[in-house]
Amino acid sequence: MPKYIIEREVPGVETLKGRDRQAAAMKSVRALREIGPEIQWVHSYISDNKTHCVYVADNEELILEHAKRSGFPANKISKIEYLLSPVDAEE
Repeated sequence: MPKYIIEREVPGVETLKGRDRQAAAMKSVRALREIGPEIQWVHSYISDNKTHCVYVADNEELILEHAKRSGFPANKISKIEYLLSPVDAEE
């Protein structure tokens, strides 16, 4: 399945603590369960007013459906073509 990075503009997301973080994650997980196994959330990076989420999905339409159901915007969706790391420099 293809991998995607989703940029979400979520004002104040970096200030979430404890239960609020848990509630946000659960909201996303519930939407994923409703959609089915064709989309999976891997993890998210949180910064000032943004999240950058890594997802595995059959297509971009599933990511947009997740955004609609979860209420978290998908401001930019980028398909990951390949992963590059320091290990690649050693080959």
